[in-house]
Amino acid sequence: MYEYHWYQWLAFFYIYCFFGWIFESAYVSFLKKRFVNRGFLHLPLLPLYGTGAVMMLWVSLPVKDNLLLVYISGVVAATILEYVTGWGMEKLFKVKYWDYSDQRFQLNGYICLSSSVAWGFLTIFLTEVIHRPIAAYVLGLSHAVCLSCVCAVSVLFAADTARSVKEALDFAKMLDAMTRMRAEFDDAQVQLALLKAEMRDRAVQVRDESRLRMEAWRMQAEDRSAALSHRLEEIRQWHQGMTGKISFYRKGILKRNPSASSPRFAKAFEELRELAERKR
Repeated sequence: MYEYHWYQWLAFFYIYCFFGWIFESAYVSFLKKRFVNRGFLHLPLLPLYGTGAVMMLWVSLPVKDNLLLVYISGVVAATILEYVTGWGMEKLFKVKYWDYSDQRFQLNGYICLSSSVAWGFLTIFLTEVIHRPIAAYVLGLSHAVCLSCVCAVSVLFAADTARSVKEALDFAKMLDAMTRMRAEFDDAQVQLALLKAEMRDRAVQVRDESRLRMEAWRMQAEDRSAALSHRLEEIRQWHQGMTGKISFYRKGILKRNPSASSPRFAKAFEELRELAERKR
């Protein structure tokens, strides 16, 4: 059982990536009441499902004659995969592409009990029902046809993965930059307000200080005020330029992942999402 060539394993991977995309897109589209091209990639493929399906086939192989062990192996393997993938993507891209934080018996939002239970049943359904006709179809193809299809899809998959990873990294940099600029903007506003208050207080004390000393301090204060105002304007212009790119992200990451979140950069992420919804 499962004695396949490497390109046949790849064929199964892409097929299950596509099935996963159908399931996720249909489910999210139903919830959002509009079509959602779900997933990290632009292509109708969800690598998590393809990887999970292939891994389920592998881990269940030694215990294929015992449904209970097939179930347990699927729960354990898929849960580990989901946690590692979720954790890795958030560390790399600063975004949680799925979040179970509102579920009971969850761990860091990456996994939850109900999802793990479902993975176990899905493993049984996959090995006992789904995979058999798919395997028969793939094995029925000639080696040349199967290899040609796999190679063609692999080229598209690799190009789309590179493009999507770059977009996600750029988006992560944008979240980080917006958060830093927001902190700098708030700090500059506070400094400007304190400086204006100090200038008012000094004006009241003008009688107690020499005119030359007061004039020198006033000029320094005005220079600081002008510098802070200039920096605030630079930050505003930068912010407008960055948010001007929101249509790009609205069509990409934000559109494909409507339930995504970013706990570390929550304010910047929600601001971008609100702008995206407003532009939509």
